[in-house]
Amino acid sequence: MKDIPHIIKDFLSYMETIKGKSKNTVQEYYYDLRLFFRFMKIHKELLEEECEFDKIDISDVDIDLIKEISLSDLYSFMSFLSRERDNNSSSRARKVASIRSFFNYITNKAKLLDYNPASELESPKILKKLPRYLNIEESKRLLEVIDGEYKERDYAIITLFLNCGLRLSELVNININKIKNNTLTVVGKGDKERVIYLNKACVNAIDAYLKVRPADCIKDKNALFLSKRKQRISTKTVQHIVKKYLNAAGLDAERYSVHKLRHTAATLMYKHGNVDIRVLQQILGHESIATTEIYTHVDNEQLKNALDNNPLSEITSDNEES
Repeated sequence: MKDIPHIIKDFLSYMETIKGKSKNTVQEYYYDLRLFFRFMKIHKELLEEECEFDKIDISDVDIDLIKEISLSDLYSFMSFLSRERDNNSSSRARKVASIRSFFNYITNKAKLLDYNPASELESPKILKKLPRYLNIEESKRLLEVIDGEYKERDYAIITLFLNCGLRLSELVNININKIKNNTLTVVGKGDKERVIYLNKACVNAIDAYLKVRPADCIKDKNALFLSKRKQRISTKTVQHIVKKYLNAAGLDAERYSVHKLRHTAATLMYKHGNVDIRVLQQILGHESIATTEIYTHVDNEQLKNALDNNPLSEITSDNEES
């Protein structure tokens, strides 16, 4: 964030310290706004000489430039995202949210604008897709292929993903002192803590790992999962571990990912555990129940069975030819 102007820096500080947004979310705001103002400098013909887009400096962005931005300019940016950057509706919607938040801040909090041009900026409609997930047999196959020098650690990692529906950031930040009486306290989005009850599979997997977990020369002694360098495991390492075992299990690592294991846990809990939607919301740490509702989908097999079990399904016309 070297080229960040003060007006954007103040906004990001506000979102993190006052609104409680995570560091990752704040980083995404920065990337979105940097992209937006790079486009604006071209759109408003403010560059003195040609420059590669990704090297355009925005450190000189100030309130005078921002006051010149209209709703029409915002839609030009949306068109640019679709036409030049090939952003899908979800990516464009996120950038709309970032721009709205920024203009709301400088209008209503910083009091630097009299009129908010983003107040009427519409977000693109997002088609809701059913979450991809592993079925029970695929999940078992994934666990069965885990082997190697760090098999106890890797088995515990994937077991927690499949049983608890943890986010990647939540898993890598697990501390040993947060595991008590078969419960695990994790820090989710917005630094919100929640307690997760560990089932037998999770307890056994963690116990097996702790027996072989390094005890000496550890850089972060409280970190549950350690890398081969004896420091807290990174998100990239976990992603690599999951991808490796997906491939070993004959599952498409391009189609599935760490986040799809979270989808798997949520879907299997809902389909086979008779879990109330609000309980599932609490387990997953969703702020809105609307987010949780994507797991209430039914798969094609259930749809077929519903039709086949209709009491009228066997009735055919008396005139039907043999």
